[in-house]
Amino acid sequence: MIMYKYERLSDDIKIAVSSDHTFGTDAVILSDFAQIKMRDKSLDMGTGCGIIPFLWLRDEKINNVSCIDIQESAYEQVCHSIALNGISNRIQAFQGDIRNISEIFEADSFSLVTMNPPYKPVGIGIESMSESARIARHEVCCNIEDAVKAASYLLKYSGRFCMCHRPERLVDTFQIMRSYKLEPKRLCFVQDKSGEQPFLFLVQGQKGAKPFLRVEPQLIIKKDNGKFTDEMLRIYGSYADGYDK
Repeated sequence: MIMYKYERLSDDIKIAVSSDHTFGTDAVILSDFAQIKMRDKSLDMGTGCGIIPFLWLRDEKINNVSCIDIQESAYEQVCHSIALNGISNRIQAFQGDIRNISEIFEADSFSLVTMNPPYKPVGIGIESMSESARIARHEVCCNIEDAVKAASYLLKYSGRFCMCHRPERLVDTFQIMRSYKLEPKRLCFVQDKSGEQPFLFLVQGQKGAKPFLRVEPQLIIKKDNGKFTDEMLRIYGSYADGYDK
């Protein structure tokens, strides 16, 4: 039996985490970068424990949210969190392979799609880990093209796709997004501390849009003393309550 721990995201929203499916800073940043709107019909792909949609649902005006993961254990964990919070009227979870996304959803169904994809190609880095960790960290079941192709299928005209990745994959990402009619419109680099090289980028592509890229101010996670910056505290919101106490 899988043992869950529970993280308080706000006074109203808690999320189950486990050794197989937890979350990190990248996903938290991506949830904020996506700038979900009240009218959006949204989908988070490769959702893991569901952290991105559950952070959105801290805003009581956000509804019509879906998430999908290929792993049964992740799907069951998200369903547990949905039941825990009593929000089945606001979010739906699905189990499935985004490489076969047309078997699960109709085309042009969403206005916002997000994904925090696996970063490492197969054969790179340590792979002697659990199967769930391999799927989350390595491109075993999904690579950049798989994610972009699925997002292009799912999005309505002018819909947005937001993802994050490592800076060395930026050119690949832009090329693939354009090949599937998702024009890169927003770009943000993320640094751990001021003066350091970025370790992450966030990009928003818009379906059918004309070329014009806005590069946003870099996001710096920590101050020189190792504490979160004010911007990171804003992003974490009530999850960071008591951080400076």
